[in-house]
Amino acid sequence: MSKKHYKDEDVKRQSAEDIETAGERSTENDSGNAGEQEVPSEEQTSSQDASGESTEEGTSSGKEENAELVQLKDKYLRTLAEYENFRKRSEKEKAQMFELGAKSIIEQLLPVVDNFERALEHIPEEEKENSFTKGVEGIYKQIQKMFSDCDIQAIEAVGQKFNPALHNAVMTEEEGDAEEDTVTADLQKGYTYRGNVVRHSMVKVKK
Repeated sequence: MSKKHYKDEDVKRQSAEDIETAGERSTENDSGNAGEQEVPSEEQTSSQDASGESTEEGTSSGKEENAELVQLKDKYLRTLAEYENFRKRSEKEKAQMFELGAKSIIEQLLPVVDNFERALEHIPEEEKENSFTKGVEGIYKQIQKMFSDCDIQAIEAVGQKFNPALHNAVMTEEEGDAEEDTVTADLQKGYTYRGNVVRHSMVKVKK
C-alpha cells in the first residue's frame, strides 16, 4: 500500500473517534440537565410549602371574619328589635297613663257639670233673662264645648234599650206605654271619653 492510503485510514479513524466522543459528551450533558430538572432545590421546596400554608391561613382568616360579621349583624338586628319593642311599650304606657289621668280629671268635673244643670233647671221663669242667669248659661255652654272638643260625650239613655255596659238601673217601673227593658228616665247623666265609659248613666227602666 501507498503512504497516501495509510494517511486516509488514519483520518477516518480520527473522525470516528471525534464523533463518538462528542456523542458521549452530549449524552452526559443531557443526563445532567435531566437530573437537575427532576430534583428541585431546598429553597424552591420551602417556598412552595410556605405558599401553600399562606393560602390555607388566608382562607381560614376569611372564614373567621365572615363569621364575626354574621354575629355582629345578628346582634345589631336583635338590639334594633329590642329598642323598637321598648319604644312601642313606652308609648303604650304613656298613652295609658294619659288616659287614666284624663279620666280622673273628667270624673272630678262631672259633679260640677251636674250642679250647673240642676241650677239651670230650677231657675224661675222670671229670672231667666237676668244677667246672672245669662252668665251661668254662658259658663255651662263653655263646658259643653270643651267636652265636645275633648271627645267627652253624654250617654243617650231615655228611650233606649237598657244596656248594662252603659246604664246603671237604680229604679224600675211597671206602668206606662214603654216597651220592656226600655229606659224611661235619666236620673244622672253618664259620659264616655273616646268611646270608653267614664261614668254610667243612672236610669229608671220599664219592667
